[in-house]
Amino acid sequence: MPQMRVSNSPNQECALTNCAFLSDADHSLLGPGGDVYVEMGGYVLTARADRRVEPGCVALNSIHRGMLSVSNGASIAVDVFSPSAAEKAGAAMVVFEVDYVLRQRESGREIDAGELSKAFLARFALQYVTVNQPVVAEWQGDNLKLTATSLEVIPLGQDTAKGARRGMLGPQTQLQLRPAAQSPIKLTGAAVEEAAKTNIFRSDWSFEAMGIGGLDQEFSDIFRRAFASRIFPVSPRVWTGMMLHGPPGTGKTLIARQIGKMLNGKEPKVVNGPEVLSKFVGQAEENVRKLFAEAEAEYESRGDDSDLHIIIFDEIDSICKQRGMQRSDAGVGDTVVNQLLSKIDGVHSLNNILVIGMTNRLDMIDAALLRPGRLEVQVEISLPDEHGRHQILSIHTAKMRENKYLSPDVSLEELAAETKNFSGAEIEGLVRSATSWAFGREVTVENVKKGAKAENLLVTRPDFDRALAGPPPCSRILEYGGSLPRLKETMSVLIQQLRASSRTSLLSVVFEGAAGAGKTALAAHMALTSTFPFRVATPCALRLGVHEAAKAAQIKSVFDDAHRSELSVVILDDLERLLDYARIGPRFSNVVLQTLLTCIKQPPKKKGGKLLVLESLELLDAFNVKLSVEPLDAPSVLRALGQLGVTNAAELQPILGSLATGVPIKKLLLVLEMAMTADRRVDPARFTETLQHAGILG
Repeated sequence: MPQMRVSNSPNQECALTNCAFLSDADHSLLGPGGDVYVEMGGYVLTARADRRVEPGCVALNSIHRGMLSVSNGASIAVDVFSPSAAEKAGAAMVVFEVDYVLRQRESGREIDAGELSKAFLARFALQYVTVNQPVVAEWQGDNLKLTATSLEVIPLGQDTAKGARRGMLGPQTQLQLRPAAQSPIKLTGAAVEEAAKTNIFRSDWSFEAMGIGGLDQEFSDIFRRAFASRIFPVSPRVWTGMMLHGPPGTGKTLIARQIGKMLNGKEPKVVNGPEVLSKFVGQAEENVRKLFAEAEAEYESRGDDSDLHIIIFDEIDSICKQRGMQRSDAGVGDTVVNQLLSKIDGVHSLNNILVIGMTNRLDMIDAALLRPGRLEVQVEISLPDEHGRHQILSIHTAKMRENKYLSPDVSLEELAAETKNFSGAEIEGLVRSATSWAFGREVTVENVKKGAKAENLLVTRPDFDRALAGPPPCSRILEYGGSLPRLKETMSVLIQQLRASSRTSLLSVVFEGAAGAGKTALAAHMALTSTFPFRVATPCALRLGVHEAAKAAQIKSVFDDAHRSELSVVILDDLERLLDYARIGPRFSNVVLQTLLTCIKQPPKKKGGKLLVLESLELLDAFNVKLSVEPLDAPSVLRALGQLGVTNAAELQPILGSLATGVPIKKLLLVLEMAMTADRRVDPARFTETLQHAGILG
């Protein structure tokens, strides 16, 4: 590895040959007559002899010296290059970024990429080019710098190999040219179009490396609708915006960030919605204009050859609410929406921008922002299915598997099946929680000072079981007979029919009966035994002094969440309280009533989704099925007493024989609690007295 001293190229003509020059004596030592390939700093140059070069020196032009990070007079190792079999076959395709060596003009000239490619290959034939290597070429009086960004080689007897770093230019090489970032040059011709098709996406991206799983269909929609027009320019207008919406924790922000990383363009600008606002008048609108200033300047100078500028608005609902709906901000929100609309789809619209908005409240966004030409590509990022959950688990446990920290008894397929309705963030939290249980076994008070050994760490299935563990479901119900078996059988048939049917996607069932008859308990029991992954009941807080609009919004939110799951159960408990119903008057909330009627009759939006609505009480006409929950008769009360462990149930039979009406299950439980002794016997006298006080026994 001889060390040689760096010097300048003999003259300007030599500097434009992309060659290194040696003295006659040094050149003869490296090889016989003719050109010799030498390697310096990972780059390969053609070495030629020139009598003007001093012995012990290697003459390089300024571009080569910058490429190798050396100055005149510095020493550098020069080795004879021995190409591999793949490198001998030559380069099949090379992508170059074109720029001026010295940018002395604001607006560049138009250059025919096809003609430039032909001249470049003729001038630099049989020379090697390496990724990131700049090559200086003279073109019609201007010195251009072409920097190789990627290439493909053709190994002998094999197909094209991608990902190579070096190849020889030859007649078989195809060049694809594109302007460098911020370059004023405008390229025309077929070579530019091919480069645009190839280079919109980075060559080294993958979903797994990006940490995204479970969103195959969503990415398919994004590519088809947002990027197809950029890859195949069949229309003068391209998609300039998209809106990602869905529940929290499903990966909206992650997708937006990673979309910017997988595209060849400027670094994405990520803006949190509230950051746009300001206490100064007009500053919020100025902040919006600044976000688009760089894209506007480049589009003015380079036109359609501009790089792609990505602007990401997180929590966009905070600045783009419906116009005319706010009275307390002096119209600031309205003017921000107006400014954003004018930048995305105004008189001077831009084709080099991609605006991505993210929200979990799509209903709050101004309708004008979602029209064609603006953020018209709307993709719902919903909860992952079982296949998606398996992908997410694989991503978050990849490091464990790589370092042998994951026990063989952990089955990701089983975990994916057990984590129904988990969002991506919740699955990540599950993995962290299981890891913390494994840490807890290894880190104790005794060994904390000595230091726990990483090789002893192993995350096992019991760790995941602990992370998944929650309060056990209270699904037990007293089998007291009477109408209960019939009700349960009817509900089981209805649930199975809804699950299996390809035509029925919505089933609503109402339980009606006397107060305390067990309607809510039966609805909850059937929801639990249905094994539907999404089960939700209307929150009790809706009944506590909440005004009508808030109740309607929360009810709609419950049904929206249910529609995101493939199989969902919604329980509307104590409907009279939701409606503020009063028998005297009568009085009720019409706003809440209309919201309920609309939501109950609206089928699921998700393809293949099934929704079961269980309701305890009225609004009978809105439901498909009406099931009456009757109070317990005397035989049913005896069976219930036996299941509750009452040891002297037979002694109570004469008392139950004199019942004038049925006994609601809730009142029966209250009476037994008051009359039962410590040995689980029921005092007959106390039992009779309690039934009388409850109004059941005359």
